[in-house]
Amino acid sequence: MNIYVGNLSYRTDDNGLKSAFEKFGEVKSAKVITDRETGRSKGFGFVEMMTDVSGGQAIEELNGSELDGRTLRVNEARPREERPRRQY
Repeated sequence: MNIYVGNLSYRTDDNGLKSAFEKFGEVKSAKVITDRETGRSKGFGFVEMMTDVSGGQAIEELNGSELDGRTLRVNEARPREERPRRQY
């Protein structure tokens, strides 16, 4: 199950995100999305859980909870929409 995690603190890194979800089951991957130019966190990330059961439990428990001083927004990730490339 792929999970969207929003409203992350800019201090939260991949390892911090992973450890928050590990108590609910095996985490396949955890990634905080960063700006390409600055390398700074964009304030959201994605966690991939090994099973839907552990993912569902993590969403239920962590949505609205606090991590690094911020209230998390956690839900199942929607598939990425194809967007046209911007032309400069």
